[in-house]
Amino acid sequence: MALSLYLLTFNCGRALVQSDVFAPYLFDALNPTSQSPEIVVLSLQEIAPISYSFLGGSFLTPYLNAFHNAVKLATKDKDHSYVNVVTRNLGMTALMVFARDDIADNFTWLQTAGVGLGVSEMGNKGAVGVRLGYKISEREQMQLTFVSAHLAPMEDGLEQRNEDYKGIVQRLVFVPDQSRKGVTQDEQSEDAPLLQGTTSPQNTSESGIYSPESYLFFAGDLNYRTSLLQPSPLDVQQRFPQPTRNEDDPKHFRHLLADDQLTQQIKAGKTLHGLTEAPITFPPTYKYENEGDKAVTLDGEGDWAWAPHRWPSWCDRIFFKNGNEVKATPRKYTCLPLFATSDHRPVALAVTVPLKALSDVGQVDRAPFGIDTSWKTRRTMARRKELAVGVLAYLTLTREGNGLLAASVIGAIGGWLILRSLLV
Repeated sequence: MALSLYLLTFNCGRALVQSDVFAPYLFDALNPTSQSPEIVVLSLQEIAPISYSFLGGSFLTPYLNAFHNAVKLATKDKDHSYVNVVTRNLGMTALMVFARDDIADNFTWLQTAGVGLGVSEMGNKGAVGVRLGYKISEREQMQLTFVSAHLAPMEDGLEQRNEDYKGIVQRLVFVPDQSRKGVTQDEQSEDAPLLQGTTSPQNTSESGIYSPESYLFFAGDLNYRTSLLQPSPLDVQQRFPQPTRNEDDPKHFRHLLADDQLTQQIKAGKTLHGLTEAPITFPPTYKYENEGDKAVTLDGEGDWAWAPHRWPSWCDRIFFKNGNEVKATPRKYTCLPLFATSDHRPVALAVTVPLKALSDVGQVDRAPFGIDTSWKTRRTMARRKELAVGVLAYLTLTREGNGLLAASVIGAIGGWLILRSLLV
């Protein structure tokens, strides 16, 4: 027996996704005859503008609800619906886990974690993780760990991306007894999950993303490029890929895929240690120039419109870690169409994992780096900075913030004039 999972990663471009446009393509990595997957995981980056993302709470609700509605619309003609088990964000990176209604009660506990990787370790870049317990029988359960990440950008940011992954391994830490009963979305703190009535596992130690007892799925805008240098006009003309089925054609994307930084760094043992990826058979997912009059652009509707100042690259990826004997089985790994709200194409993976608990007997934790003992203090300090930046960005970069700032200034001036008149 196996558990069917469907993972999708998408850099939203800080824009509100159009649920009705996104929904028809959400399950493109499923075969037409496939049943609805039992677990759906959305890994989201740049989920909203920085002000809303850093402030969180109700500021993010419309952006998260858009994806909730997309999942609902995508499954409206199927036999099952989905329950949002947990939604967690850290700054601009978010993770949403949905369970099919007939298996939702099999989740017995969850833990969440997050780490900022941006300026001053704030969450303009970062990672968020969820670890869940899934009941197989009355006496046995399995663990599933999902991580959504957004690493450093730019062609020359290769070493920083490797450092970012090291930071995730060291400072994205799951803490026991973190779940609370009866938590609602309005009540939640940054570290509180949405799953209600949960109890944490019985272990008493902190753990990172590498756990011998857990399946691990790592997805996101990992931002690895296909060159260390920016493209020249000649590169744009000769090396940027275009649609063709002839693999010998210099414009076929397989030639550029050979220069993928992430593949090279993994082979060199410098990042994503021990993780596996299904074969890439789809074109680069970044960076596109959108046609503003088209809500969605499908392959076959003309040439790919690349931004000339960035190398087309496979920035958006999904990886997984297998156990020694128990292995995940990829079913399909592909990209979705280009949506007008982003310069990235989403990437999706349909995969199954055996309904079998992983055991730590005879295994060692193969984490390439140890947990940073100062992770909690560093995160607390970064969170304070996020709130300060979020408030400043809200007041200066949003229309409602501008109105609030203007009203405050007018009110302060009015109060001063009234006080002055009383004192004269």
